[in-house]
Amino acid sequence: MTKKASGLVAVARLAGVSTATVSNVLNRPELVAPATRERVVAALDELDYVRSGAAVALRTGTSRLVGLVVPDITNPFYAAIAEGVTAAADDAGYSVALCVNHDDPARERRQFELLAQQRAAGALVVPLSAGSSRLSTLRRVGTHLVLVDRIAERDEGCSVAIDDVLGGRLAVRHLLALRGPRIALVNGPRTIEQCANRRAGARKELRRSGVDPDTMTELTVEEMTIDAGRRAGNALAAAGGVDGVFCTNDQLATGVIRGLADAGVRVPDDAAVVGYGDLALATDGPLPLTTVSQPKLLMGRTAVETLVREIGDQVDGGREHQHSATLFQPSLVVRDSAPAT
Repeated sequence: MTKKASGLVAVARLAGVSTATVSNVLNRPELVAPATRERVVAALDELDYVRSGAAVALRTGTSRLVGLVVPDITNPFYAAIAEGVTAAADDAGYSVALCVNHDDPARERRQFELLAQQRAAGALVVPLSAGSSRLSTLRRVGTHLVLVDRIAERDEGCSVAIDDVLGGRLAVRHLLALRGPRIALVNGPRTIEQCANRRAGARKELRRSGVDPDTMTELTVEEMTIDAGRRAGNALAAAGGVDGVFCTNDQLATGVIRGLADAGVRVPDDAAVVGYGDLALATDGPLPLTTVSQPKLLMGRTAVETLVREIGDQVDGGREHQHSATLFQPSLVVRDSAPAT
């Protein structure tokens, strides 16, 4: 039979100590003598003591809760980041509240307000188009912020991101070396910072190689899905084809390969295709995908470590915290859709 959860008084009585000692064991165990600490821990176990996170939040003005705010958890990229976040948060003794907003500003605002009401210790925000005003709700109540997959502007907080300009350069450099100058870009909306940066990298690499970047065929899709990529592949084939196609995520690249195949264009024999993200689908299909790899799990872990460090700076004597911006370097993973020369 499950024992009834008991309060500090019952735990203290069973262990033969004061409630202050029990509180120290729970919050500052290093202050309690080992023998006394063992008695208290035994009493906690015997009584199935459940610590009230809500009570701690009320007393301290914060909690051991962090929010993870993402646009779409069905996207494998965000799911991988979430995996890294939850693992690192668990290691640090924090719980994670997952907030999925589908890039809806009204829904995101409600989620921020809820995190603020819960006095969340911090929030990890994966924005597509978030601006400073959309983060003000959390900052007003002192909730710490770390932006993920986007470099923070001044005073927004810390950030953990990927050098997407370099990623675009790596993709196009490989296509130019493998094929020739007839390059196509299949991209999402340029209002998405990552899409704009990957395009900027592609154009920089073309210019560095002596190719006019304005000669690059560009197709922009509203949704970066396999279906949208397939339609883009159909359009490229109808327009006369290209030597190589750079797609700004792996879903688009998978669709482009299918769309080209619909028209009898063989990948990689007739055209090479490079994706972005190195998601599971890059190796799951019949044609393994050459792609730009991102350290997704490491990004999630680093975001939590950054957040915990910021929280610690505030607790540790209130010393001034200096916001940090961690920028990871992508790498190219060469597979069959654009094999090495």
